[in-house]
Amino acid sequence: MTHASPHPFGQVVFAGGGNRCFWQAGFWSIAAPALDLRPRRIAAVSAGAAVSALIVAGRAESTLRHFQRMTAANPTNLHLRNLFGPQPIVPHAEMYRGALRHALDDEAVARIRAGPDLRVLLAAVPRWLGPRSGVVAGFLAYEIEKRLRQPVHPVGGRRLGFQPLVVSLGSCRDAEEMIALILASSSTPPMAPVARWAGRTVLDGGLVDNVPVAALEAGSAGRPDSTPETSTLVLLTRPYPVERLPRVAGRTYVQPSREVPVSKWDYTNPDGLQQAWDLGRDDAEDFIASR
Repeated sequence: MTHASPHPFGQVVFAGGGNRCFWQAGFWSIAAPALDLRPRRIAAVSAGAAVSALIVAGRAESTLRHFQRMTAANPTNLHLRNLFGPQPIVPHAEMYRGALRHALDDEAVARIRAGPDLRVLLAAVPRWLGPRSGVVAGFLAYEIEKRLRQPVHPVGGRRLGFQPLVVSLGSCRDAEEMIALILASSSTPPMAPVARWAGRTVLDGGLVDNVPVAALEAGSAGRPDSTPETSTLVLLTRPYPVERLPRVAGRTYVQPSREVPVSKWDYTNPDGLQQAWDLGRDDAEDFIASR
């Protein structure tokens, strides 16, 4: 017999959203101790995968401080002086990688391996599209669907043939492979380059679903999971009209009370990162009071 977790949510989903995911970290810093959150399973995508890994590793707030220092020292998101040199024009990938390398030392890796099953979603590009056309088609479909329909769970990428690839972060050999997996799930050219995983060209997993609830329903090799949970907390990174939030038994969607005050790819705004964190803390206080 399978026994459900005694804690209020046996599963947690971290949506993607770039810098806005610091809202999730701020929310967790208040909600987790107050509600004794100890999920058995986590599904995450893109920057939500980074934040959930930092939370499990116990490095969320220290990484916020480190990333604030990095963004304070970065004057622009577009380094045109590098146009004809070896350095990248956009600094995002190296800054992202650098922040993760600062956080994921041996102790952090050990905590991740000992923690919940943290499943990261990638979007495998259809073989008939190829990397370049896949980037254009995938992100164009995503943006059109988001602007026209504002779905919590987009379907445009799947209809184009993008396939979900779910990988357990704890299965990675070392910190560098964990970082590579998170970056692959965040692959959004030109900010983060096209990646390869398991012999497939992959892009940001948000092209399959930016709120990866489905990643909870299968093991990391795509096999059905034998111990399903019924109580799931879903942490979004932007507010949706209430009527668009899915109503599913055992699933609780929590969203920011207003637009998170930082752009997802603005790597020059340390104050915005702090405001995202603080809004998450405030919203967690309201969530706890409502329960």
